[in-house]
Amino acid sequence: MEGGGNLDAAIESLLNVEKQMRLAEDVAGTKKAVMDIIQLCFQARAWKTLNDQIVLLSKRRGQLKQAVAAMVQQAMEYINETPNIETRIELIKTLNNVSAGKIYVEIERARLIKKLAKIKEEQGLIAEAADLMQEIAVSVDWPVETFGAMAKTEKIAFILEQVRLCLDRQDYVRAQILSRKISPRVFDTDTLKEKKKPKEGDNVVEEAPADIPSLLELKRIYYELMIRFVSLCRTMSLNRII
Repeated sequence: MEGGGNLDAAIESLLNVEKQMRLAEDVAGTKKAVMDIIQLCFQARAWKTLNDQIVLLSKRRGQLKQAVAAMVQQAMEYINETPNIETRIELIKTLNNVSAGKIYVEIERARLIKKLAKIKEEQGLIAEAADLMQEIAVSVDWPVETFGAMAKTEKIAFILEQVRLCLDRQDYVRAQILSRKISPRVFDTDTLKEKKKPKEGDNVVEEAPADIPSLLELKRIYYELMIRFVSLCRTMSLNRII
């Protein structure tokens, strides 16, 4: 069901609640109102309305960043529930646009870009997928200010995906530059040490999503890509760049 009088009335009522909570700087109340609106749209399968409300809510005067973050995170759960690829792409693009330039949803934006790049690759648009992935600059050893809450394994997986797509599009120079962001020593990291309880004031690192390979598996992927890179360079007489 797309739109509908009952849905519109329910959304309007919740928008009034959201306004009251937002102006009162009630974080919990604002988050609940925003998430209720998003959930209503999803339950009604009103995908266009969902996209419109995501944009509207993100642009409300003085909108709380906690509410925006909660909205983006919740809407991301609906991506795999979309009825077709066009609707899926539209939702991803909407969330990506809302997340752009907001450091508090930088991890979500990176994941959205990765999802969109995967779709483009499946459509045979390798160059477009590679360009999308390079919109996000991730480094394994960057400080807390930049993707600091992203698990190290997810950072490595992201960079390896960038490298793979560059190889697929035969951009060997870019592939080499990206691969240098990963030191082989990173695969010898003590995972128990990585998971130790953070001290007060430290950045809290998120758990990597379930689809992110283990450090051992990432090590295998890394060396396979490096072997592929060297082999391709030799085959195409590109030894000057290695």
